[in-house]
Order: sequence, then structure tokens, then C-alpha cells
Amino acid sequence: MTIKPLADRVVIKMLEAEETTKGGIILTSAAQEKPQVAEVVAVGPGKTVDGTLVPVSLKVGDKVLMSKYSGTDVKVDGVEYTILREDDILAVVE
Repeated sequence: MTIKPLADRVVIKMLEAEETTKGGIILTSAAQEKPQVAEVVAVGPGKTVDGTLVPVSLKVGDKVLMSKYSGTDVKVDGVEYTILREDDILAVVE
């Protein structure tokens, strides 16, 4: 099964959380923060503004920085994804 987002929604897959600090301390899963960097998996066609389609400015494969608790988490074929609006994405990580 595949996910095809509608309007200006984006499907992202979270990247793994850091397991150690910069100082070398190993973090337990309870101490790890929810990761904010994700990879774009699918992109909707865009939203209509005043009768004109405004396409989403992201593309599949982009690494993005998102709001901490935004989006809706879904599980498809055992893989967890988050669906959110383009407005909830703060930046593209290069």
C-alpha cells in the first residue's frame, strides 16, 4: 500500500534519534527527544489559492526540519510515517 497525500500535505519518515550526546554519553530511549529531522517520502500536488494551483516547494528525498509535535502519525506496512501540511515544515536541511 502507498500513501498519496492530498493538497499541500507532505508524507515524511523520521530519521533516527541520536543515541549518544556529543560528549559520548549513551541515552536511553526514554531520554531521547523526538527527532525533528525527517526525509520527504511523498508530496501532494499543492493547494489552490484564488483559483490558481500553488505547488508544494518540496520534493521527494529532501531532508526537512519540522515543528516538534506537528502532523499525524500513521503506520503503513510496518513503517511509521507522519503526514503534515507544508506550513508545518520549518526548513530544508542541506
